[in-house]
Amino acid sequence: MAASRQFREDPGHRSASSGTRALALIQGSLSGARVDRRSPWLAGLHRLVDGSLIGVGAAVLILAGLTLHWQHRWSRGFEALETAQLLEHRLREATATLERAYTGPTSRPPQMVATSTANLMYLPRPAEQAPEPEPGFAMAEMPDLGALAQRPVRSGY
Repeated sequence: MAASRQFREDPGHRSASSGTRALALIQGSLSGARVDRRSPWLAGLHRLVDGSLIGVGAAVLILAGLTLHWQHRWSRGFEALETAQLLEHRLREATATLERAYTGPTSRPPQMVATSTANLMYLPRPAEQAPEPEPGFAMAEMPDLGALAQRPVRSGY
């Protein structure tokens, strides 16, 4: 009884011994040598599970890194797509504006009427020889124009 009274009277002694027991329990559960001696198959399973957890953790880290990389590449590609679509839209607007600018003045004036085959007039074909120059006009003074006047003009484009 004296020992039990002494144990009850000294609370510091009690907490030190329980702390030592807890530390010994943790160290005992983490040390593989003790388990390896008692049951080798359990220690092997413990090593297998530890290796598997490390492998799974590494795989998760690798997949997370790859996911971030792919997401970054996808976002850059999508930004490039949006930029290309914007430029295409601007190009179409510019083309339409240019078409309106060029076709606007060449549209048919209101005083002209649409043609039909009944309204066509046929003119006789011009003579194949060059027209006579006006009196007082010398073709020799302008040799380049003289060469052009001698060639026949082809119709069409």
